[in-house]
Amino acid sequence: MSDTHAPTRQAVHEQQADGLGTIRVLPLDARADAEVVHGWVSEERASFWGMNGLTRDQVAESYAHMDTLDTHHAYLVVRDTEPVAVLQTYEPNADRVGHCYEVQPGDIGVHLLLAPAGAQGARSGWTAALVGALVSYVLLGLDRRRIVVDPDVRNEKAVARFLKLGFTAGPEVVLPEVDLPDVYLPEKCAQLAFLTREVAFPG
Repeated sequence: MSDTHAPTRQAVHEQQADGLGTIRVLPLDARADAEVVHGWVSEERASFWGMNGLTRDQVAESYAHMDTLDTHHAYLVVRDTEPVAVLQTYEPNADRVGHCYEVQPGDIGVHLLLAPAGAQGARSGWTAALVGALVSYVLLGLDRRRIVVDPDVRNEKAVARFLKLGFTAGPEVVLPEVDLPDVYLPEKCAQLAFLTREVAFPG
């Protein structure tokens, strides 16, 4: 496993999850984290992430390219010292999703890939605690008003998870194909969903 918890990598957010450890959000290191991320995105369950079939070096190159952008950011999320998720944030106006709905001031887009359950299986309350910590970082730490997510409509598990966690379903949209020298994304039918700061942190 990569040295994801190296002291030289400063966490941008840290939060205790009651009885479940400390969740830390670290800037993703394209090279150091390539092995663990490649392992996750190569699994069939991660087919909607769009990196099935890529080599470890290609995964590293994709995240190295993202690291050059001011509008898109990637993070490795760890519980104590164990990698548990990849979080990506982006400015909707600089992404294809911005062509598909009316972007409001304070909006931020999020992609989330969870690590597979460990040998002990899923832990009760873990996903809610993890997403809660990430929502705190995105809405409060980054001072945003609303999160937008765009899971593939066929990814029923992800759609259901977001709705269970308090997101409100928006429209189904078709995200246009992106064919650039550094990035290729096929057309995607997505289910938009939104979470406002007022809903996430009432009162």
